[in-house]
Amino acid sequence: MSRIFITGSTDGLGLAAARTLISEGHDVVLHARSRERATTLAEISPSALGIVIGDLASAAETRSIAEQVNAIGRMDAIIHNAGIYLERSRGETSEGHAKTLAVNTLAPYLLTAWITRPHRLIYLTSGMHRSGTGALDDIDWKKRPWGASQAYSESKLYIATLSAAVARHWPDVFSNAVDPGWVPTKMGGAGAPDDLEMGHLTQTWLAKSDAGAAKVSGGYWYHRQQREAAAEVSDTGFQHALMEKLAELTGVQLFGARG
Repeated sequence: MSRIFITGSTDGLGLAAARTLISEGHDVVLHARSRERATTLAEISPSALGIVIGDLASAAETRSIAEQVNAIGRMDAIIHNAGIYLERSRGETSEGHAKTLAVNTLAPYLLTAWITRPHRLIYLTSGMHRSGTGALDDIDWKKRPWGASQAYSESKLYIATLSAAVARHWPDVFSNAVDPGWVPTKMGGAGAPDDLEMGHLTQTWLAKSDAGAAKVSGGYWYHRQQREAAAEVSDTGFQHALMEKLAELTGVQLFGARG
C-alpha cells in the first residue's frame, strides 16, 4: 500500500481522491486550509494517516504544511490538487503576491522543494492552460489590469510546466500533470459536463498503480489518456525562464542556477 499526501482534500476532487484511496487501503494524509475546514473531514479522518493544516496562500503556512508532512514520514506520492478559480481581484497575499498565483503555482512549487522527495508527483492543471500566455514579465499581475480567467489560465500553464520540468530534472520521480476536465465540483459548478469520477480517478491511478502505463513521467493526462499540452510546457527554454522567475518570487531555488 502507498502513503499519499493530497492538498486541498476537504472537498471536490481532492476529497473524492482521498475517499477512493482510503477505501483501497492506502495511507492518506489529508490537508485543510484551517482547523475549521478540517472539521468537514470528520467522516474520513479516522481512517486517514493524518491531517495537516495550513493556508497555501501564505508561504509561511506552506512551509508549515511541508514540515507537518515531513514529520509524518516520506510519502510515496503527492497529489497537488488544491487550487482556486475566478478570484474577483488580485487579492494580494501577505508576501505581496496575487492570490491565484500563490495558491495555484507558488505553493506547489514550494511544497515540491520542501517536502522530502516522493516517488510520484501529480500536479492538477486544466485545459485552460492553453490560454495562458508565454510572457513571464508580469507573472504576478503587478502591471496589468486584473483578469481572473487569464490569471487562472496562466497559473495552470505554469503548474503543467513545473510538472514537466520536474520530470526532466528528477529522473527518479514519476512527475505528471492531470487535466481533470470541467467537472461538477464547487469550483466547476453543478452544470459542468465532464465526468467527476474520471476527474479524480486519473490522479489516484497515477499515484498508486503498478501498471506500466501509469509508471511514466512528463505526461499531460486527461481521463487516463495522454494528451498534447501547450507548446510552452515542453519547451526547455520556457521551463528554465519560469523556474528562475519562481525562484525570484519565492527565494527558493528548486533545481539550481541552470533549472
